[in-house]
Amino acid sequence: MAEPERPRSAPRLRPAPLLFEPAAAAADPEHFFDLESIADPRELLSRATELTHAFRAATDRAMEYQAMAAAQLADPRRFDRLTPDVIAERAGWTDDYAKKMIEFGRELMRGPDDLG
Repeated sequence: MAEPERPRSAPRLRPAPLLFEPAAAAADPEHFFDLESIADPRELLSRATELTHAFRAATDRAMEYQAMAAAQLADPRRFDRLTPDVIAERAGWTDDYAKKMIEFGRELMRGPDDLG
């Protein structure tokens, strides 16, 4: 897993909304956000591209929250703080990746005003 390389000043994309699918549709392996029902290839490409951007944006945002949570869990001011190896185990990361995510989370929580 690579750490996101988005500059702090870069605006967030406004991706297409990800709508939750009904359980019956999600259980059908041929069904994916109703893409299989789009006959026009131009429309299919457009909607599939929207979904690709939405999933990427969702992944980036979720990774930022993972990093902030890892940083909070590793905070030495917490009486119940966790070590990077414990965080790595819980998240399914390597120890080195956990350390990088903890630092990334600390940077995110400091905010753009604290960058030097």
